Amino acid sequence: MIKKIKNSRLFKDLYGSWILFFHYLKWPIVLGLPVLYLDLDYPHNIVMDILWVYSLYLVGESIYRMYKYRGLKKCGGSCGTKH
Repeated sequence: MIKKIKNSRLFKDLYGSWILFFHYLKWPIVLGLPVLYLDLDYPHNIVMDILWVYSLYLVGESIYRMYKYRGLKKCGGSCGTKH
């Protein structure tokens, strides 16, 4: 039982650190990695490529959520709901 609680806490800590890491580093990774590859002749690295794709997904998701919630604010949150 105690081991299960410790593992649960460990996964929560890892998940939280993963969120914070990508919250602050998604834009530098998305914008900086192509500059490193194209302008500075940085050697390709599969790990950085995977991180870049995931960061690009997170940027797209952020933009989608921003427009989605902006649209809900304009109509008072009741757009598309039937009364």
